[in-house]
Amino acid sequence: MALPLRAAAPLPVLRRLRLRTGHAAAATVLLVCVPTGEKDVAAAVHVTPADLASMLLVTLVGADLLRGRTAGPGRRVCLLLAGIVLAAAAATLHSVDPAASITGFVRLVQVFVLVPAAVACAVRDRRDLHLVLGSLVAVALVEGAVGAHQYLTGTGASYTGRPIRAVGTFGALDIMAMSSVVSFGLLAALALALAERGPHGRPALRRGLYAAAAFLTFPLAVSFSRGSWIACGCAAAVLLLRADARLAVRGAVLAAAAAVVLVGGLGLGASGVTDRLGSIGAVQAAPDQSVTDRYDLWSTATRIWQDHPLTGAGPKVFQQLRDGHAPLRLSSGSDAEDSSIGFQREPLLSPHNMYFLVLSEQGLLGIVAYAGLFLALLGGCLRRAAGAGLAALGLLVWVLVDFLYADIGGTTTVLTSVLLGLAARTAFPGPDDGETR
Repeated sequence: MALPLRAAAPLPVLRRLRLRTGHAAAATVLLVCVPTGEKDVAAAVHVTPADLASMLLVTLVGADLLRGRTAGPGRRVCLLLAGIVLAAAAATLHSVDPAASITGFVRLVQVFVLVPAAVACAVRDRRDLHLVLGSLVAVALVEGAVGAHQYLTGTGASYTGRPIRAVGTFGALDIMAMSSVVSFGLLAALALALAERGPHGRPALRRGLYAAAAFLTFPLAVSFSRGSWIACGCAAAVLLLRADARLAVRGAVLAAAAAVVLVGGLGLGASGVTDRLGSIGAVQAAPDQSVTDRYDLWSTATRIWQDHPLTGAGPKVFQQLRDGHAPLRLSSGSDAEDSSIGFQREPLLSPHNMYFLVLSEQGLLGIVAYAGLFLALLGGCLRRAAGAGLAALGLLVWVLVDFLYADIGGTTTVLTSVLLGLAARTAFPGPDDGETR
């Protein structure tokens, strides 16, 4: 008599290799390094390998939610993210160019809603958190090594007429991408190192992470990105003060001593770094052209908002209305040059300030929704961040400070989504969440 056939049980090895959503989150971070070869910054849509990985992450998390394998991001997070969706939808419906705003609406939902919610669900325990933070450190070390080589060999982007600006694999058209990635890795390494203190910590790993953070300060310096310097300094200070105030003071003293030795003594990065640092204090009294252009773009955004106060002009409409509201002295674009693209003029398509961008394109409804989200995340992280979770606090502070003089756009935009997801996971842990400290 023939026995009834039964489906074979999955092999144990296949069960062990089953893709965790945390792996998809880490892949999203790692794929940021892949060069895209994009040379048209004015194109309506830019899809990168990291964007595709983020959509895979959203799909995997969605499937797990439907099957009951994972919990949702929590009621408070859902309400905050729903506010973002409603504000973007209202701005799109009342846009001066609804067709152009549809792509902007999709991008906003991806960056500020879907991917952060997916990351908050995907990071279930300490293993997932360390996986994502480790990916940030790995990407930063790769890009930092490339950037340091570019500075030392004179093969980077043009800065003051010389090819010394570190840009990593991103190129001169995405000039702040490498400095952002390096900053994320530095803060993640610092938080992971702090988590290894105490009797149960691993001294060798702690020393390695401190060394990684120390190395990343060099490519960050020779990126010549004042915005990233300020954001990283603020984020590191908040992270250290939250962990140990005395350690923060010692860290500041050591950082100052290292800067004196490396820049003043050995001359590493001295060409341009000291002048660039000095220019930070001159942004009011004697601003350079890039700072003047930012001020003009901010005033342009304000004028656009005054014409559309409640719902804004619509996502991705700023660039259409810019010339009709901008002062005559605003530059037509910024210079970009390296060995792969030659010399180009990069158009100024946004106000280079996320808060002014939201105000001009999504109006009062938008700025209230984003302020509610950011303040809720910051307050929750300040109360609950501990151990490796301190990274979420530091990375969130970096984003909020950087948004004062930058906005979303470019290859690393999806990383902002990942950081917001980590912040949501830390700020609003669910009752059944695994340990992430």
